[in-house]
Amino acid sequence: MGPHAQEAPVDEGAIKSHLEELTAAQLPNSAIYNFLLSGVQIRSASQGSMTARLKLTRNHINSAGGIHGAASAAIVDWAGGMAIATWDLRRKTGVSVDIHVTYLSSAAEGDEIEIAGTADKVGGSLAFTRVVISKVVDGEAGPIIANGSHTKFVKQR
Repeated sequence: MGPHAQEAPVDEGAIKSHLEELTAAQLPNSAIYNFLLSGVQIRSASQGSMTARLKLTRNHINSAGGIHGAASAAIVDWAGGMAIATWDLRRKTGVSVDIHVTYLSSAAEGDEIEIAGTADKVGGSLAFTRVVISKVVDGEAGPIIANGSHTKFVKQR
């Protein structure tokens, strides 16, 4: 292949399986991910993007009864890494350089949320991702709860 040739796309089923395996390996080794994401289900994945669903429990809720901002930020962190992993089936998704979360609405205990992560660019040193967290209404992604952007240092050592 020439320097600008694209690699053949990876099968979407293989990408989804990779994310499921990666999540299963991460949860026991990360107290915060295990606490917040033990019920997460990967719904779909393709190169550069993924979607997951999660039913909110008391672990995700603040004192006012809505999804906690720190829980949303941790979800953005996780989903950004998962989006990077879809790029080339890597297991190491880097370390956070920058994370921003904008809160638009809320969700309560018992609500289901959809998490959509996109890797806009995965370079040799940095990766740039976007994450949208939405409340699921009638089985579909509905009102946006939070938008996030996440930059990670991904250079392999």
